[in-house]
Amino acid sequence: MGIFKAYDIRGLFPEELDAELARKIGHAFARLIGGKRLLVGRDMRVHSPEVADAVIEGMLDAGSDVLDIGLASTPMTYFAIGSQDVDGGLCVTASHNPGQYNGMKLCSAGARPISRANGIAELETMCAEAYPGPIGKRGQVETIDLLEAYRDHVCSFFDLERPLRVGIDVSNGMAGHTLPLILPALEKVEAQTLFLEPDGTFPNHEANPLKEENLDPVRELVRREGLDFGVCFDGDADRCCFVDNRGQTVPADLMTALLARDFLSRSPGAPVVYDLRSSWVVKQVIAECGGEPIRDRVGHSFIKATMRERGALFAGELSGHFYFKDNFVCDSGVIAMVSAINLLGRQTNASNTLADLVADLRRFHSTGEVNFRVQDKAAAIAELKATYDQGRQDDLDGITVEFGGLEDDSWWWFNVRESNTEPLLRLNLEASSEDLRNEKRDELMALLGEPEA
Repeated sequence: MGIFKAYDIRGLFPEELDAELARKIGHAFARLIGGKRLLVGRDMRVHSPEVADAVIEGMLDAGSDVLDIGLASTPMTYFAIGSQDVDGGLCVTASHNPGQYNGMKLCSAGARPISRANGIAELETMCAEAYPGPIGKRGQVETIDLLEAYRDHVCSFFDLERPLRVGIDVSNGMAGHTLPLILPALEKVEAQTLFLEPDGTFPNHEANPLKEENLDPVRELVRREGLDFGVCFDGDADRCCFVDNRGQTVPADLMTALLARDFLSRSPGAPVVYDLRSSWVVKQVIAECGGEPIRDRVGHSFIKATMRERGALFAGELSGHFYFKDNFVCDSGVIAMVSAINLLGRQTNASNTLADLVADLRRFHSTGEVNFRVQDKAAAIAELKATYDQGRQDDLDGITVEFGGLEDDSWWWFNVRESNTEPLLRLNLEASSEDLRNEKRDELMALLGEPEA
C-alpha cells in the first residue's frame, strides 16, 4: 500500500516520505482546496520539523499564507483549524506508528476531514507530477501559540462534582505537550502520569493503546496507587483507551455506551453515532436512555459526516476515537478523558466504581477484532455472503450478517471488512452466550484461515 491512505498520509521517513515529497504535498494541498490561508501543526517526531517546514514551503510557493502553530496534537490542530480564520490545514504526524514513520492528517475549513474519497486520491495524482514551483505572489508565514486557548477549550467540557484520582500514560506522545497546561486547571483531579515527556523515539512502549501490552504500565499504576481509573493515549492524542479501578481494560464500545448514557441524561433524545463493529449493548443503552442510536461505517471521515448530517451529540469507535459535537465535530482523546472524569465524578456515581458501571454493560460475548491475511479479500467476502445467506445481511462496510435479535434467547452477528490501513480482513463477532460465540468464531475461522498473531 502507498503512503496516500484512506484517511491520511503515512509512510517511512525518508524512504517513502521525505522533505521533497512533503513540499509537493503542501503545494498540492493548497491548490486542491483553493486555500488562501492555511494552518500547520506538527508532532514531536525527530523529523517532523523538517517535514512541516517543507509542507509550509510548498504552501507558500502555491501563494497561500500559512498560520504555523508549531508543536500540536492532532486534536489541538483540529481545534486550531476550527477556531481560526483559515481555509483548512494539516497536522504533520504518523499517529500511533513507530518513530521511523511520519505523515499528515488533513482538513478543509471548519476542521472537516479530507479522506481518500474527497481529496487524498487527487493529492496522490498531483504529487506524481513535477513540482510546479512558485505560483504568483508567494505567501507569508505567521507563527501563533494556541496552547492556552486550547486548554480553555478542553476545560470548557470539565464538570466534576467530587474529587477523583486518575492514572495517565501519555506514551511519550503529543498529550505530553497539552496535558501539563490542562491538568492543573482540572480542579479536584489528582493525576499521576507516566511517560509524559514527548519523545518521537517512543522509548518506553509503542504509542498504540489498542495493543493490550501497552496498557500494562497504567494498569500497574492504577492497582498500585488505588486510583479510580487509568487512561492511555496514542502518539498524536486523538485516541485513548481506558482501564477501570481494577486495571481491567474497558473496551471502547463500552466506554461509548457509558459516555452516551451520561450525555443523554442532560440531552435527552439526541442522536449518538457508533461504528458497526460495536457491541449491541451500545445501541441498547442509547435507546434505553431515550437517545437515537445511529450505526455507521468505520472511519473518522464517515463518522464526522454522519454526525454533521444528523446533528449528533457524540460518537464513539471501537478503535478508541471519541467525537464531540462541541469540539468542531472532531475526535479528542483528552476530551474523552475529561468526559470520563465527569462521568465517574458525578455525585450520583459516588458509590460506583468504573468497574461497577462497566459490569452492567458486559452483557454479551464478543471476539474483539480478529485479523486475517487473505489473498483474495473480495472472494472471501463473497463466500461469506453465500454461506450465510439465511441471515440479515448488509454491506454498509464489508459484510454484516445478523441472526436473531436482542429479544431472543439465542442470537449472534458478525462483520467482516477490509482494513483501510493494512492488507487484512477484520472480523468482529458477538453472541448471546459464550458457547455460541466460540462455536461461530471457530466456524468463521475455518473459512478465513489462521488469524494474525
